[in-house]
Amino acid sequence: MNRLTGKRTVITGAGSGIGRASAQRFAQEGASVLVVGRRAANTEETVELVRAEGGVASAMVTDASVEANVEAIVARCIAEFGGLDVFFANIATPGTNTPLLEQTVDEWNDVWQTNVISCFLAAKYAGRHMTAQGGGSIILTSSAASLRANAGAISYSASKAAVNSLTQCAANAFAGTGVRVNAILPGLVKTQMTETVFEYARQRGSENRIGHMTPMKRAGQPHEIAAMAAFLASEDSSFVDGQLFSVDGGVSSTHPFGRIAL
Repeated sequence: MNRLTGKRTVITGAGSGIGRASAQRFAQEGASVLVVGRRAANTEETVELVRAEGGVASAMVTDASVEANVEAIVARCIAEFGGLDVFFANIATPGTNTPLLEQTVDEWNDVWQTNVISCFLAAKYAGRHMTAQGGGSIILTSSAASLRANAGAISYSASKAAVNSLTQCAANAFAGTGVRVNAILPGLVKTQMTETVFEYARQRGSENRIGHMTPMKRAGQPHEIAAMAAFLASEDSSFVDGQLFSVDGGVSSTHPFGRIAL
């Protein structure tokens, strides 16, 4: 398919995992991709993978949770590709499973900056350009952990719930401009960020039980989240706005239970 032919796109957190898979999928569908990541080697590797498949991509190494950097990301995409049609804000930090009564404000500030402020900045700076050009798609990465307790660290889950609200509020703030804002809520997906979960299961000999609480009975793969991102980036989703899409193997359709200590 070539649903993204001519689209000028930015993907943050694209050095690995969901971001890398999305960069490859976007390019396969015809988009030009500005691959943004914090680690030069990983970011360049993503670009090389895209180019090896015949895609168009450039690397930018920066922290996409800092305001001046996000403004520069948007400016770079416009300068290099001639515009900006899609911004996929995809950086995240998982927080820690420190008991609630022992957590610090510093941890919460770090999680909030990375998971929430980065999305706000994407909406602000991408939205400013997209409003002027008459439209565009902003995609935010939330999490199925935002919907109920015990699916992730407390600070992480709370921050992703804020991303959900931001998605809806931003979509309405852009009413009538042609700028759409939607969020993807992945479940447990095998990425660099979740590797500790998989390693812990391997050490316990329970790797075959990962994802067993989902109707799909398995964990997800980055390319499965990338497929949803490509849909939201494309004109196939032209009447989709302010929505939260769980891509989680069905885990959010039920009430699996875990416990996080005080």
